[in-house]
Amino acid sequence: LPAGEYPEIVLEVPPQKEFGDFSTNIAMQSARVARQNPRAIAEALISHMNFDWLERAEVAGAGFINFFLKSDMVYDTLKAILNAGDQYGVQSLRARDTIQVEYVSANPTGPLHVGHGRGAAYGSALVNLLRAAGYNVQSEYYINDAGNQIDNMAISIEYRFQELQGATLVFPPKRNEDGSMPEFNIPEGALVFPENGYRGPDIIETAKAIAEREGFDK
Repeated sequence: LPAGEYPEIVLEVPPQKEFGDFSTNIAMQSARVARQNPRAIAEALISHMNFDWLERAEVAGAGFINFFLKSDMVYDTLKAILNAGDQYGVQSLRARDTIQVEYVSANPTGPLHVGHGRGAAYGSALVNLLRAAGYNVQSEYYINDAGNQIDNMAISIEYRFQELQGATLVFPPKRNEDGSMPEFNIPEGALVFPENGYRGPDIIETAKAIAEREGFDK
């Protein structure tokens, strides 16, 4: 075949057994590049194939190539799968390539949801696949238990705790478009809730749990 940019070869399992164990339409996809009849391309490809693992290869239809595997090859492969168990197919050729996968890393300042579970399952499966492919994989799960978000969470819980003990909280309004803070009324003795504090119901529940644990709810 003449030189050119040919498409990748894709093998598929035919819908009917009489069409072989595997089939490809690469000859038809290559016709435009090779400027040849697809069936002629298919015949040329078959003539250069290694038949150590093939019983035969046939041209079908407009240029499909159907492959029929040797029975011995199928049996030997099944034996190898049974002997290797869950290690079958595991590679070590890319052991020098290191990939770091960070997944889950659920934000502890809010409640968990189903998306976090999906990320955990997806990330774990991806790590296992990359390791099976031979990569040196580092699996990371950042707990995210430090930094401004944790500071804001702790302060928010503290203010909600004070509220449970009888303090009055005042929540700052949303800032103006120019970034300035609108004026708002602060009753005497009231506490101004942090502007960047978390106002979700989970913060209130956490404050209640702390109060109950420490005996402040009595």
